[in-house]
Amino acid sequence: MCGLRILIPPRTVATESPMFDDTKMAKLSGTKSVPQNMQAIYGAIVALTDQVCRDHLDDEYRELAQVMAAALCRKRTSPVSTGQPRTWACAIVYALGQINFLSDTSMKPHMTTADLCAAFGVGQSTASAKARIIFAMLRTHRLDPRWSLQRLLDGNPLVWMAEINGIIVDLRQMPREIQEIAFHRGMIPYIPADCG
Repeated sequence: MCGLRILIPPRTVATESPMFDDTKMAKLSGTKSVPQNMQAIYGAIVALTDQVCRDHLDDEYRELAQVMAAALCRKRTSPVSTGQPRTWACAIVYALGQINFLSDTSMKPHMTTADLCAAFGVGQSTASAKARIIFAMLRTHRLDPRWSLQRLLDGNPLVWMAEINGIIVDLRQMPREIQEIAFHRGMIPYIPADCG
C-alpha cells in the first residue's frame, strides 16, 4: 500500500489545521451538536442564517451555516457567547461567502457583501471583523474543502492534490486503488469514476 499524505498549501501549518489530518474527511459532513449551555445562542444564530439563506441563497449555504455555527459554539471559549446573534449570523454567512466566492457575479447564487450585510442589518466593517475572528478560530481560508459548496469541490485543487511517495499528484488521475485508499482515509469526497 502507498503512503498517502495530503499536500499542505504553503501558508498552512499542518500541525495546526485539522483539514490536513488524513484520518478526517476533507469536507463532507459536519456535526451540528452543541453544548447544552450554547443551545439558545446556537438556535438564535441559526434562525437568522436559515432565514437569509432561504430568502437569498440556497439550502447548501444554510446547511454549511448551521455546521459552522455549531463548530463555533463548541469552541472552549466560544466567540459567539458575546455579542449580538445577528452579528455572528451575518459573520458566519459572510465567511462562507468569502470561502465560496459569493460576491463573484459568475457564481450561483450571487450576493454582494453589502447586500448580505443589509439582509442581516449589520454593518460591513462589523461583519468583516467578526468573519476574521471566525477564519482564525476555525483555521479556515478561501477554497477550504471543509467549508466549500459541494458544487465547487470538483474544481478545488486542495481537495484532489496529494503527495504519494514524495510526488505531488492529482488523485483524480490516479488508479482506482489509490482513489479508494484516499476516499477511505477521508482525503477526497468521492471516487471520481463512481460519479460519471
